[in-house]
Order: sequence, then C-alpha cells, then structure tokens
Amino acid sequence: MVKLSIIIPVFNTGNFLNNCLNSILKQSFEDFEVICVDDGSTDNSLNILKSYENKDYRIKIFTQNNKGQVLLVI
Repeated sequence: MVKLSIIIPVFNTGNFLNNCLNSILKQSFEDFEVICVDDGSTDNSLNILKSYENKDYRIKIFTQNNKGQVLLVI
C-alpha cells in the first residue's frame, strides 16, 4: 500500500517538468506514487512524462483533452 500520492497537473510545462520530477524522485522517502495528469499539452510535456514513467514505476500518467481549470469543492 502506497503511503503518499503526489498529484501533478501538467499543461505545457515542458520547460519545468524535468526539474519538478527530478526533485520529487530525489527525496529520501520512497514510499510514494506520482500521478501526473496531462491536460492536453501541445508541447513536449507528455513525451517527458512518458520517459519518466518508463524509468520509474512510481510515476503514473493520465491524459485528457484540455479542460482548463476545474474547481473542486469538498
């Protein structure tokens, strides 16, 4: 059972995505998953995500057509 889930919304963040994912993966705590939700990026974001997913089993990718910001009320 995973103890921590990190959710990263992604939309055209190719310039910053490597730094983001590298900083998360360098943590000493290892019992986590990274859920990346690509919101229809038109840059290289999805390719970057796929390369990380192939390297690290903790990274999961979900893609969707661009829906913009969503307000979540709990």
